[in-house]
Amino acid sequence: MIGLPPWRAATLCPVPTEKRCHGSNPTTQAFIRSIFLAMLPACGKNVLARIAFSFIVMAGTMTNANAGLFGHIIEHAAAYAAGGVAAHEVERHLDQRNQGDRTNAGGVAAEGRYAVAFPLSEAEPNPRLTPGALNPAVTQANIRETICRRGGYTKSIRPPEGYTEKLKREGIRQYGYTYHRLRDYEEDHLISLEIGGSPDSPQNLWPEPHHVIGGWGSYTKDKLENRLHALVCHGQISLATAQHDIATNWIAAYKQYVGPQPDQTRSHHGGYQ
Repeated sequence: MIGLPPWRAATLCPVPTEKRCHGSNPTTQAFIRSIFLAMLPACGKNVLARIAFSFIVMAGTMTNANAGLFGHIIEHAAAYAAGGVAAHEVERHLDQRNQGDRTNAGGVAAEGRYAVAFPLSEAEPNPRLTPGALNPAVTQANIRETICRRGGYTKSIRPPEGYTEKLKREGIRQYGYTYHRLRDYEEDHLISLEIGGSPDSPQNLWPEPHHVIGGWGSYTKDKLENRLHALVCHGQISLATAQHDIATNWIAAYKQYVGPQPDQTRSHHGGYQ
């Protein structure tokens, strides 16, 4: 019954309806339909399946006992619940088709319409398009007055969102990404502002995917940026070394300075804004 097609669900209340099936009243049908249509977007298939099963059991029990009006209302509710399960399956199929009903590199399926998982090859920027660029105002000699000063530095130089969003749209096109939804990307500085990267050079900004297979997306890179900032400000590595390593291969730099496993928990720049 859970997989009952819509055309069959409609026959749960057989003719003649006027005498036998009081639940066929148009007002009642509209009321029940509105409840299930409202629930459908918020409920997953499993939840709707339970609802459908419960109503179907109630309908069978009550109609067998000739329960009358309420039994037939429950009977119709079962039909709409079963139809909701079918509708959810259709929606899931369309999502998979529209987002690419396929696997990404490494054989991991994309995450449907809510998030896109990019192949590992797209974790690093294209060095031709985004080689990285430096902020000439930040030098090894003045880090105490710039990136390492108390109270933060990068807030004062961060470009406006309107500028970076425009670059993000252009970058998604230039990089030839399949998915064009802006929220799947962060317009990220390859050499981060907190280690002296250029705030507004297009050569230092690219649409970095949030979710990459293996965990090497933008949230993991944030952890590296925080770590390099701390190492530079504590004199453990030079500013030039930090800038070179993150621009050359940020994943290798992460494994060297942070650890072998990516940390995808969402936090940004640890307060060094």
